[in-house]
Amino acid sequence: MAVVKRVGSSGQIALGKQYAGRDVLVDETQPGVWVIKVGRFVPESERWLHEPNTRATIGRAIDWAEENPPFETNLDELEARLKE
Repeated sequence: MAVVKRVGSSGQIALGKQYAGRDVLVDETQPGVWVIKVGRFVPESERWLHEPNTRATIGRAIDWAEENPPFETNLDELEARLKE
């Protein structure tokens, strides 16, 4: 569905209340032609978490943590082992 909107004096376009608070990607495919997509976007500082090798490493770590529940450490025993 095509809708005509007017860009306000502040340079903004209202998309409607149903999109309030949502992230959108505005892609200018050529001058004056925009494609707007609603979605979830990853901040640059977190993109490394989504790289294939990193995701695999995190997946293995989660699997290990699920199979090895935490337990209470005897600090005296740990100290003795560290002194060896």
